[in-house]
Amino acid sequence: MTTSALAAFARAVSPDHAPAVPSSVAGIRTELLAGLTVALALVPEAVAFAFVAGVNPLVGLYAAFIMCLVLGLFGGRPGMISGATGSTAIVMVPLVAQHGVEYLFPCVVLAGILQILAGIFRLGKFMRLVPHPVMLGFVNGLAIVIFLAQLNQFKVPGADGVKHWMQGGQLALMLGVVVLSMLVIWLLPRWTKAFPAPLAGIVIAAVVVIGLNLNIPRVGDLAHMKGGLPQIHLPQVPMTLETLRIIFPTALIIAAVGLLESLLTLNLVGEITGKRGGASQECVAQGVGNMASGFFGSMGGCAMIGQSMINVTSGGRTRLAAVAAAIFLILFIVVASPLIEQIPVAGLVGVMFMVVIGTFAWNTFRILGRVPRIDAAVIILVTVVTVFTDLAMAVVIGVIISALAFAWKSARHIHGRSRMTPEGAKVYQIEGPLFFGSVEDFNLLFDPEGDPSHVIVDFAESRVLDQSALAAIEALAVKYEGNGKSLVLRHLSRDCHALLNRAGQLMVDSSDDPEYGVAVDYTVRPGALGAGH
Repeated sequence: MTTSALAAFARAVSPDHAPAVPSSVAGIRTELLAGLTVALALVPEAVAFAFVAGVNPLVGLYAAFIMCLVLGLFGGRPGMISGATGSTAIVMVPLVAQHGVEYLFPCVVLAGILQILAGIFRLGKFMRLVPHPVMLGFVNGLAIVIFLAQLNQFKVPGADGVKHWMQGGQLALMLGVVVLSMLVIWLLPRWTKAFPAPLAGIVIAAVVVIGLNLNIPRVGDLAHMKGGLPQIHLPQVPMTLETLRIIFPTALIIAAVGLLESLLTLNLVGEITGKRGGASQECVAQGVGNMASGFFGSMGGCAMIGQSMINVTSGGRTRLAAVAAAIFLILFIVVASPLIEQIPVAGLVGVMFMVVIGTFAWNTFRILGRVPRIDAAVIILVTVVTVFTDLAMAVVIGVIISALAFAWKSARHIHGRSRMTPEGAKVYQIEGPLFFGSVEDFNLLFDPEGDPSHVIVDFAESRVLDQSALAAIEALAVKYEGNGKSLVLRHLSRDCHALLNRAGQLMVDSSDDPEYGVAVDYTVRPGALGAGH
């Protein structure tokens, strides 16, 4: 197939019409080599996560193939790599242990359906609510998690069947090969960028280990990869409401964690490649990938930040790299497993260590003393929670703390000035946002008992943001009416006019009334503001 024909085919299968392959032969070579590097790095990760979930290694390898292929073709960000991941594997453990692996497959299908619905309803747009300090904490925490995960490769089974840390010469050889692959990855780009540095590191490490017959673990020591093409596998479980009750909680968590990690990875890769958008498309593609995984008897997954970073740093910028990675991976399983099983694990560990170095935001240490203390606290907290619990919990906690800090800071900005008009009326000029956090300070600005009989409240320099603000305005009017005084509200938005007029408030229309919507919808009853509907 010619380059132009390959590009035309890629555009046809790419729903967002993003560039799927580069136009030059050199660019295609770079993408294919990046895909080969990613495929090699996917092997130990997929096997390890299959062990975490308590399933056969091929279940994890098939998941890596299917997710990488589907997301490579239809994902929201060219350059991203998806596969079996630790964040979703951990969620699967209780289900597999209690009910067996057959219940995992419909669970993954259901998680895919939930992710498709999230994409259809465009829930991915809420990722814009994740503040930068949370993103920094997420990146740093994930780098630490990737680093800690590699330490397991420095353990070997003992005579008692339990894994122990390597000792003596074997440990020295392992560390030496790791350092060798890292040096190759660091030095090669200084000479040439025609060959992906991570792949060169793996190849040179393999040549040294195989050529000298060094006694250090190889991929085949983790698991035997030999297998055929994935086959359609209908879950052997009863299709009943009881089955749905069993799998739904796990499916919901898999869907949420998978989308969260994928969308954060999408943003991170977008910053590197200069691309934006694609969140809803990524949600749908993740769902399709997980549904396909479930029907082919694999464990599903989500975006992988480590492998995505390997891909983009190796030159993978289009859909071709991810598709190539999936094809190389299935070829490893079907025809090249004896060769791939000879690759030293140390070479792959070196690649992942370089990913850790490239992923961690080292400028964090420099900015911690310069940013507001609450932002610094969020960065540290999200990092720690990511390492000791999971990504989803860390991000949720970080967003909540950031939102509360923002609300508290905004609440302190409400204030007002008062003046008397020649006619004897008192005018309150309100400044700052009026919402649930600033209602108490807003109420302290007024003196319904001591004010004159005619009071004007001007909101020209304020914004009414939520139901609590409307309720505060309503209560203020009731207080002035109770004291036999008139209250005029000026420069409220048309939205507020429509809502507060129903409560009998006296408002003055002005040509310069602001145009903005109140944050939520309300049903307003005379005398009180009702709850949202």
